[in-house]
Amino acid sequence: MAKNIFRTAFDRVIEARERQVRRYVNGALLSFDDTTLKSLGRRREDMIKEGASTFPF
Repeated sequence: MAKNIFRTAFDRVIEARERQVRRYVNGALLSFDDTTLKSLGRRREDMIKEGASTFPF
């Protein structure tokens, strides 16, 4: 039972860090022009909806 509690807590920490990294990467990608984003298969509107952050923490 205690193992499940720790595993759940660990999983939640990992999920939070993944969301944080996604916002950071979106912030960095938003500095690119639309042509570059299109060549990467990304759309500016989608990244804005997902959220962006320009600081790593």
